[in-house]
Amino acid sequence: MDDDGLSLVFGALADPTRRAILARLAEGPAPVTELGRPFDISAQAVSKHLKVLERAGLISRTRQGQWRPCRLEAAPLERASGWIEQYRAVWEDSLGRLEHEIDRIRGRQDDATHD
Repeated sequence: MDDDGLSLVFGALADPTRRAILARLAEGPAPVTELGRPFDISAQAVSKHLKVLERAGLISRTRQGQWRPCRLEAAPLERASGWIEQYRAVWEDSLGRLEHEIDRIRGRQDDATHD
């Protein structure tokens, strides 16, 4: 996934309604009408959210007769998670240095109180 793909995924995930739709689809395929039911928004707004998710590759839609279920596509989430994960070492290193500095400062304070 190139940076553009990551931007699409992170942009799609930035909206709480779209995250809720993805959470519902994690339980299994669902028709558009079911996906829009929990929200106080128009069918057109639901459709726009689905288009954003589809453009990011996070969902797919198929046709089964009259039924057009939406399905969660996990691959873009896995790639986004991998991108985030590569920075874990940086965060952990920064937190380790911060913890060391806090311990050093506390040690000085303990030394000062014992004098």
